[in-house]
Amino acid sequence: MRPRSLLFVPADSERKLTRALHSSADALILDLQDGVAPTAKAQARANVRATLQSAAIASRPQLWVRINALSTPEAPLDVESAVSAKPSARPFGLVVPMIEHPEDLARLSETLRRLERASSEPGEGVRLMALLETPRAILNVPQYLSVNLPRLVGIIFGAEDLSAALGLREMRAADGDWCAPLQSARAQCLLLARALGVDAIEAITAQFKDTALLRADCARAAAAGFTGKLAIHPDQLEIINAVFTPTEAALAQARRVVAAFEAQPGAGALALDGALIDGVHLRAAQRLLGQ
Repeated sequence: MRPRSLLFVPADSERKLTRALHSSADALILDLQDGVAPTAKAQARANVRATLQSAAIASRPQLWVRINALSTPEAPLDVESAVSAKPSARPFGLVVPMIEHPEDLARLSETLRRLERASSEPGEGVRLMALLETPRAILNVPQYLSVNLPRLVGIIFGAEDLSAALGLREMRAADGDWCAPLQSARAQCLLLARALGVDAIEAITAQFKDTALLRADCARAAAAGFTGKLAIHPDQLEIINAVFTPTEAALAQARRVVAAFEAQPGAGALALDGALIDGVHLRAAQRLLGQ
């Protein structure tokens, strides 16, 4: 399932982890990075292992783990802790922060392959999402097109850290949207996701009590083509899920487009409701329907 809402959960809090498992999030990101103090990293890893091993979570949201940056000594510990267990106790995937070059993801993929092969049980490979949140990460976006990354399933726009790195005084423009530098970086993330055929995930709305801003952020992101959004509080989930869920009218129209091409399999373009539709419209309809 393509996640609409991805909720960060500090992994050093057993209470928050338990609560999040019963939330309406499509995916949980068990956070070993920013949400955890340096002195609590080891305990957070233990909590992640316990959560992943719990049989009670079988029908819960997708479980992801945000590891620490690959340049830190914590990252290898995070990866081995999350992935060395038997397949049934592994996360759906890893969120990789502060990633600056796709070759770093390629090396991580090789590490994952070795850990998975060391297991005596077969299982699905651990997936990856790249969190692009530094100037170098944005400038290196074109490099992804020449690196083979079969584990990569999502590109996440990280506005907060990028804003700090750029030295922005304001993250928002007068209309409430991202300021120009962040809009430019966000567009690069979206283009990369679309070029690679992976999910495009919008940044957090830090003002979690501002429901109007959250709804506007979701609407802008969904209209632009993002498939989901990060959340930092359970109260944000209802709005995120609602906005990123296609309407029945949109789904019905998509089915009509697909049906029209199925009725004329040799057609490159045809008329529907007085408008010309072609392969572009068919692919968009299929994507909406998850085909």
